[in-house]
Amino acid sequence: MRSDDRPRIAFIDHIAQISGGEIALIRLVEALGDRVEAHVVLGEDGPLHAALRDAGATVHILPMVDSLRDTRKESVRPGAMGLATLRQSVDYLRGLRTLLRRIDPDVVHTNSLKASLIGGVAARTARLPVLWHIRDRISDDYLPRPAVWLVRGLSFLVPATIVVNSHETASTLPRRSTVIYDVVPPAPSLPARDSGPHPLVVGMVGRLAPWKGQDVFLRAFAEAAATRDLRAHLVGSAMFGEDAYAESLHALCDDLEVGDRVDFRGFRDDIWGELAQLDILVHASVTPEPFGQVVIEGMAAGLPVIAANAGGPAEVVTHDRDGLLVSPGDVSGLTRAIADLADDAPRRARLSAAGRVTSAAYDPECIATGVLDAYAAIDARGHRIDRLRRRFRGAP
Repeated sequence: MRSDDRPRIAFIDHIAQISGGEIALIRLVEALGDRVEAHVVLGEDGPLHAALRDAGATVHILPMVDSLRDTRKESVRPGAMGLATLRQSVDYLRGLRTLLRRIDPDVVHTNSLKASLIGGVAARTARLPVLWHIRDRISDDYLPRPAVWLVRGLSFLVPATIVVNSHETASTLPRRSTVIYDVVPPAPSLPARDSGPHPLVVGMVGRLAPWKGQDVFLRAFAEAAATRDLRAHLVGSAMFGEDAYAESLHALCDDLEVGDRVDFRGFRDDIWGELAQLDILVHASVTPEPFGQVVIEGMAAGLPVIAANAGGPAEVVTHDRDGLLVSPGDVSGLTRAIADLADDAPRRARLSAAGRVTSAAYDPECIATGVLDAYAAIDARGHRIDRLRRRFRGAP
């Protein structure tokens, strides 16, 4: 029985570990606040559970077997997925459909690519309208070609509407979608950096993964630091089977003879506290980033930002106005950018001030309004649309 007339939204994610998309989900739930009744279905228990509960959501754990939850995107091709995994997918879909019917949401909002496929089909078979929130580029430089065909094909059949996190992501889908950037809240009051003599700290924040380009950053840092008093921070840990890459980064530091100048900070909950320790933030993804929320976080924290000139960050940063852009994978270009900012304090200050202004466009209230509009505009061929319009817009 409904306790009030707020729209009930069921968010679905297949994991409960905290990565970029999950941070975006937490912030979205917080931004929507008490304007919706938020339910979240997770495929496992983990740190995300508590964070979503604290954000005001009711969390449901529907355990997904490890072999299904941990299936990598590379496995989505003919012959790569075994019959056991396919059976597990069907079983999970049935259980999720039953749970969604019990929750009885007005909209099912999928948060991850796997959730969009399994959760989207479960919702449609339960006759519930689905909003796909796509945070990944649906392109064969990121996904196997069969996975690209699958997602693009189902995009016409499963979701009532699609929201994407950038124009870059939208360009990889054949169906029209609505661009709503991820929420990046204003930075809290951060302690001022010690003005006394100290090495400038140049850092990266994000999962340790080959496509994130930490190796490119370390090579550029080593070159720039050869004649400058610099330190590097790498904030983040390996996830999803990328431990070998993380180990290779330590070996690379030794090869470059900068091991004593690089701090591997590991995963940190306090992103703002980590950003407060930096003087320059670097984003170095070698594959175009769908959005790159860390770039906005750096701007909000008042840091001069150097970003890869591709994907979402290229939509955010205007070169030499509120940050610097460097070609992906260009070690020499990144070296020059780090060196130029390290040597030019007034330029750092100018980019920092402009970046703070740019970051204001990702304010939680602005993004929440866009998502509420997307819910209200859903045309699901008669799926509860009249009730949705009444709730969101007060229409008769």
